[in-house]
Amino acid sequence: MIKKGVVVKFTGCSQDQHAWGNHTGDFTKLVVGERYTVERVEIHSWHTKVFLEGIEGSFNSVCFKGVIA
Repeated sequence: MIKKGVVVKFTGCSQDQHAWGNHTGDFTKLVVGERYTVERVEIHSWHTKVFLEGIEGSFNSVCFKGVIA
């Protein structure tokens, strides 16, 4: 489960995945395989928005995989 404080790995994101839910973060600045810490999460009926520490905007949760520390 993705929640505040969890470390996630960016797995990549298509333009369609990013557009679903009007995400505002620039996913092209994220690096596939890099780890990021979740600042907050917004759960909606059909998608979940993830906000990352130190990175502006929201991202689609399907573009990340949870990492066990």
